Amino acid sequence: MVHFRRIVGHRAGPILLLGRLMLAWLFVHEGLTLAGSLDAALGAMAKLGVAAPLALAVITLQIAAGTALAFGLGTRFAAAALGLFCVATAVLFHIKFGTRNELLHFQKDLAIAGGMVVLAACGAGTWSIDGIVASRRLAGNKARLPSVSDCTADLAEQE
Repeated sequence: MVHFRRIVGHRAGPILLLGRLMLAWLFVHEGLTLAGSLDAALGAMAKLGVAAPLALAVITLQIAAGTALAFGLGTRFAAAALGLFCVATAVLFHIKFGTRNELLHFQKDLAIAGGMVVLAACGAGTWSIDGIVASRRLAGNKARLPSVSDCTADLAEQE
């Protein structure tokens, strides 16, 4: 296990980038798909009881926060917002647990929210705009501060 921690610790930047890109793709793709057929999307959401202004806000959130995750810009905030969105989606739209597909969507939304919670807690990592900004701020500081861009410092303490 110590060897695995060492491997992951040295590659946290690219690993977090890969995770961010996979999570971001879900939201950016869905947001752009909805925006591309806006009338149909607004109609479908209206049938679910979602008003047009809220539907537009959701589409905007998916595109903007998904893009922010991909670039690692304001990652903690974007991940928290998308995590809350996933929990809300699960609780409001996927509660018919007697239907297997609904249960799977509920679980999927909660799992994605869990990934967003981890990303909000750990940050974007060094391979991100957030990481670049943090490293530049720390470079000017004479005191050596612990890494603020990822959770790899916690791994060293566990050994």
